[in-house]
Amino acid sequence: MEETKKNQESTTHKIGIYLWIWGLLFVLSFFSYMVDWYQFQGLLRWSLILFFMFLKAGLIMAFFMHLFWERYALVNVLLWPMTAIACFVGLMVAEGKYTLFSRLFYFFIGGQ
Repeated sequence: MEETKKNQESTTHKIGIYLWIWGLLFVLSFFSYMVDWYQFQGLLRWSLILFFMFLKAGLIMAFFMHLFWERYALVNVLLWPMTAIACFVGLMVAEGKYTLFSRLFYFFIGGQ
């Protein structure tokens, strides 16, 4: 009987943690809106937007999908896709700079 009670306590989560996460999500959303309110531009704007987006998505997956309590699932569902997305964004930035360089080179040097 005690073992069953102990298993039930370990699988149930107190509502307080969810309320804290809801509050944190509202605070992060507030900061996301402040990026627009203060009219940040350029790389700073998109870096902040992506940072807050990844942070909110990570919190939602970790706590509301109960991945926080399953470490292996958290690594496979949260860490690897975000790492892949960050790598793809880096590759797109590098390709964009190469395309800009080759266009400028062609228009100013190669067009003669």
